Amino acid sequence: MKRSFDLFFSMILIILLSLLILAITLVIRLSSKGPVIFKQRRIGKDKREFNIYKFRSMYIDTPKDVPTHLLDKPDAFITPVGKILRKTSLDELPQLFNILKGEMSFVGPRPALYNQYDLIELREKEGVNKIRPGITGWAQINGRDELPIPVKVEYDKYYVKNYSFLLDIKIIFKTFFSVLFAKGVVEGRQEVEIEEKEKSVKV
Repeated sequence: MKRSFDLFFSMILIILLSLLILAITLVIRLSSKGPVIFKQRRIGKDKREFNIYKFRSMYIDTPKDVPTHLLDKPDAFITPVGKILRKTSLDELPQLFNILKGEMSFVGPRPALYNQYDLIELREKEGVNKIRPGITGWAQINGRDELPIPVKVEYDKYYVKNYSFLLDIKIIFKTFFSVLFAKGVVEGRQEVEIEEKEKSVKV
């Protein structure tokens, strides 16, 4: 049922949003040098690697395999158009094609970078790597970039153990409001009190 939902709605959204996708493509092409689509190695279901697709929101000389929230001065790398795309999460639209290909789902743990070994290892231990990663997930609506890795994995584990179609709908609904208010988005290196976060986490 989950895969059928993903397949059907990814095709519908690609069709409905085709003009928006085309418009973003043209704006990126005309506003800065480099490819329109940014590809990055990520870890998918059963730890298989795949290339995640995003609209390019940063200059081509940006370090490729470093999460944006770990960059010291992210504003120096993000293009003017990219700031809008990232704030509205429109840079994630090409991931509809990842869903169509079966590499991702609408809802699931956000796919780790291939070199985020600590995150991958913790997810493997908790059985999180056995499901498809998602565009959004339980951790995304409960902190997103603000979460330290151990807390993020706790949310991922909760999702795996409590999965239901209704939970997916709840996450999608809450994601809309998180995007609307840019909740949990962190650009640049942040100091996080991990112990405090771990004590306060509620799933």
